[in-house]
Amino acid sequence: MNILQVSHSFIPCYDSGGVVRSVYTLSKELASRGHNVTVYTTDGCTKRLDVEKNKRVSLDGVNVYYFSNISNTLRMRFKIATPYHLLRIIGKTIKNYDVIHIHEQRTIIALIVAYYAKKNNIPIVIHARGSTTLERGRVFYKKVFDTFYGKKMVKNASKLIALTPAEAQQYQEIGADPQKIVIIPNAIETSLYDNLPPQGNFREKHNIQANEKMVLFLGRLNQIKGVDLLVESFALLTNDIKDSRLVIVGPDDGCLDHLEEMINRLKIKSKVLFTGPLYEDDKLEAYVDADVYVLPSRYETFPNTVLEAAICKTPVIVTERCGIAEMVKNNMGLVVKYDKESLKKGIYILLTAKSDAFKDKGYSFVREKFSQKVVVDEIENIYRDLQKR
Repeated sequence: MNILQVSHSFIPCYDSGGVVRSVYTLSKELASRGHNVTVYTTDGCTKRLDVEKNKRVSLDGVNVYYFSNISNTLRMRFKIATPYHLLRIIGKTIKNYDVIHIHEQRTIIALIVAYYAKKNNIPIVIHARGSTTLERGRVFYKKVFDTFYGKKMVKNASKLIALTPAEAQQYQEIGADPQKIVIIPNAIETSLYDNLPPQGNFREKHNIQANEKMVLFLGRLNQIKGVDLLVESFALLTNDIKDSRLVIVGPDDGCLDHLEEMINRLKIKSKVLFTGPLYEDDKLEAYVDADVYVLPSRYETFPNTVLEAAICKTPVIVTERCGIAEMVKNNMGLVVKYDKESLKKGIYILLTAKSDAFKDKGYSFVREKFSQKVVVDEIENIYRDLQKR
């Protein structure tokens, strides 16, 4: 089967979040199953990607086109990709594909591909990946996009993939046919976690003592992630657990200055470590050495970092606003209310509990429910069904 994946960002632009890793994992797995997989993406990232552009390149068995953006500033500041070179080739190549899978539909690259797909009667799968809600993120941009083409794109789609029941409802709120919606969670490439680094490497590199309780956050430093709430809660925690350290891992996405000001004001600078973004083994070392992973998001649909922490046998805490809170509860860790006292209490419970139940339970739960094979099987079946039609 000839499959086209469409994503406004792709590896090595890991700073764009979990979608990049998810699209890469899906594409690579489909290619390993004998499918001819192509990815249309752009060269946009924190800085323009240093890759061959506007031509096909091969990456782990996947064909990738990195289309140049007219402006990387538009891509970074306003999240608007402008892949002008795509227009030069899409009319010639669109008929080659049996199915087209669009990730995060409110983008210029998605709009262009959807238009040509509809014109040539090629089935489209839309995978919003947490971007559907009109209550969070770039609300004005979303409403304008939907008014002119977004709602039509969703209605024209052959299938819509939601990560959670809540996202399925959000699709319906913008006019989607409920019969077209299927709920499939994100996948995790479990083989990457078969040989974890030994404990102690991260602590040694960053001078964190073995007796210190290590609280980890890993993600973009964006207001929506709630890192400011975590800082406030950690400041309270230090009154009860003196030997503790907060480690904040991730690229600045507009909040670093504010967080540093908070930390200075709360007088906990000596207990907080900013590492910037970490990848591959460096990231795994952080998960392995942490005593608890905390994701205190104001809003979150399906965070891959929660699965990553759990499969590294690190207990997890999320707020009730997390889209997979019910999955976390009783399987991977604790769910708390979105306030500093509740979050502080949850962290304290996991740091002082003698039971290691969540470590093994979370590890097994992720491998059973979110393995790459299980999730890609479901998506592949959707493709085959659309091809038959």
